[in-house]
Formats: sequence, C-alpha cells, structure tokens
Amino acid sequence: MRQIHNLHHQHEPDLHIEFRHLRTIQAIHEAGSLAGAADLLGLTQSALSHQIRGIEEQAGTPLFVRATRPLRLSPAGLRLLAAAQAILPQVAALEAEFANLEAGRAGRMHVAIECHACFEWLLPVLNHFRKAWPEVDIDIRPGLAFDAMPALRREEVDLVVSSDPEDLPGIAFTPLFDYAPVLVTAATHPLARKNAIGARDFADQTLITYPVDRARLDVFTELLTPERVEPSAQRPVELTAMILLLVASGRGVAVLPDWVVRSAARADMELVTRPLTRNGASITKRLYAATRADETTRPYVAHLIRLARQEAVKLQRG
Repeated sequence: MRQIHNLHHQHEPDLHIEFRHLRTIQAIHEAGSLAGAADLLGLTQSALSHQIRGIEEQAGTPLFVRATRPLRLSPAGLRLLAAAQAILPQVAALEAEFANLEAGRAGRMHVAIECHACFEWLLPVLNHFRKAWPEVDIDIRPGLAFDAMPALRREEVDLVVSSDPEDLPGIAFTPLFDYAPVLVTAATHPLARKNAIGARDFADQTLITYPVDRARLDVFTELLTPERVEPSAQRPVELTAMILLLVASGRGVAVLPDWVVRSAARADMELVTRPLTRNGASITKRLYAATRADETTRPYVAHLIRLARQEAVKLQRG
C-alpha cells in the first residue's frame, strides 16, 4: 500500500496557477484564436503557445480542443476560465484600490466629534467631501461616548474635531476657526440687561446644557469650574433647537457657541446673547482638527480641513 501511495503521489500534477495564466485563458476565450489572444495580451503567438504548453504540461491535460474555429476550450480549459472570471475582477479592483491609495484618491475618513454642537456644522462639510472624494470611506462618530484622542492614536478614527488641543506625540492640531461661548437668555430675562456675564451671574440660574460631561462644556471649563461657582440647577437637553425653545420660554439660560445661536435661533424666539467674561476679558475658544501628524497633508485629509474652514466662515457670517 505504501508503494502504491508513493507511486500515485509521483504522478500528481504539480500545478502552479499564476494571474498571467488566468489572463491568458480569458484572452483565448474572448478572441477565439491564438493570434487574437496574443494581440490582446501584447505577446507574440509563439510566446503565447509556449505559455499554454507549460500550463498543459503542469495540468496533464489540454486546455482547448485543437483544430477548431473558433478555438473551443476543453473541460479543463472551461474550469480555468471560470476561475479567471471569478478571480480577475477582484484582482483588478484590488489593483485599482492600491493605485488610488498611492495616488491619495482613496482611503478612510472616520471623524469623531468632541463638540456636541458641531454635528449640524459638520454634516454639510461631509456631504461636500463625499462628492469630491467618492472613493474615500466616510463615517462620523460622536467622540462624547469614548475617549477620542486615544482612538485617533490607535487609528480607530482619522480626525477628531476638538476645542482642547493636547501635546500628544504624533498628533497634529490644525486650527479651524475661533468662536465665543455666549450666554443665551430670553429677551425679558434680567440677565439680558447686562452687557457681560461673569461666573456669579449663574449662581441662581437653571443652566440648560447638552447631556455631556462637564469637561466637554465651555461654560464649566472656562468659567464656572475655575471660579468655583455652581448654577442653582442644571437641565440636560439633547437638541439645540429644544435648548433654544426652553430658553425663549424662560425655563432657564444656556451657554452655546455664538455660531450655533446664529445658525439655529429663529427670529420669533426673541433671544438675547451676552459675552462671557473672566477677569475682565471676554472668553473665546478655538476649534481644531486633530489628525495623525503623518497624514495631515494627505490630499483628502487636507481637503476636508479646507471644507470645514469654508463652512465655518459661512456660519460666522450668519
């Protein structure tokens, strides 16, 4: 039995199929002749015949029936053709993807947002980006539910919109635009009569905020926490439009970026905005795009940042 097994093993064909073999069998099928297939492949007819003999010697069976017009594939040839038709389109797609990656036309752009109010600003940016870079995979994730900067370093996301730049190895913070967090009140509210608002003005107020950690809210990080002031109550509300509606109804006050109020407030709400001040100076903030430093100049990354700046200019103009 051992001798038979070894003898059988010695006669098994040692078949090594290469992409060029698949392209050859497909060209023969499409052209219907060796001469036509050679033209398609940019080979001489003798070189093509030599290649076919090599495949047939490996397979131990002919690939097509000789002396037929057009050339007719044998059962083995048809089996190889089926493999070529299944595999070659995938290879072509992979080659195109690698070429696009090398040329900077394709890739992945997963964006995390640490700024709760930035969704409405970023969505039109991503829509313009999608049209300009259709081969780049786009996704958007709220960075409020996870720690976005470590995710950026782990390459789980590719860009983080943040107002808190950090000194992190390998991470670059590109400025997008400046904004001012402002108090928003109803026109009839007592604070509407003041020219500027300090921390103590919040001590007897219901403060309506987004439902996020205080470390993500400018009113706390820039004013209340440093001054050790607490509002009398804090009411979390998810939607910007609802925050403004509640403020207009006299249910509390809010602090929002100035551009958010300009873009979201309706004229019939009769709202008033006032600057926040600390130590006699108005509070301003800057929004950044955080990216991995070696990818900041990648064409589609740089384009997304440019689009974000352009959209920001529109918002700031109101």
